[in-house]
Amino acid sequence: MLTGSCLCGAVAFEIEGPARPVTACHCGQCRKVSGHFWASTEVPRDRMRLTAETGLAWYRSSDFARRGFCSRCGATLFWEMDGDDRISVSGGALEAPTGLTLEKHIFTRWKGDYYEIGADGLPHLDEY
Repeated sequence: MLTGSCLCGAVAFEIEGPARPVTACHCGQCRKVSGHFWASTEVPRDRMRLTAETGLAWYRSSDFARRGFCSRCGATLFWEMDGDDRISVSGGALEAPTGLTLEKHIFTRWKGDYYEIGADGLPHLDEY
């Protein structure tokens, strides 16, 4: 089981079963919401259970998805596409050890101009 929370603890969750390897998204929205690129895993929505949600708020970031965050401390926690049964969860919100590894970089053509995607040997994809 994986567990995680925001910085202040007003949003906490548990994930049963395995999670997808972590993906680093370099799109403009992820960079703006996280302050850099956003690293996340993904799980079926029915395998994630909120254990604290007093601070949970949602922001409609596009016409097809929304982002979950803590309204108290500002932590970015979730990304959820409309009609999908999966939810992306911030890798940084998970308690260690996770057993997860970074798998790939996506939307790299929109990465910030102040950094290079380094020598990690992982795929760098312009799309998902």
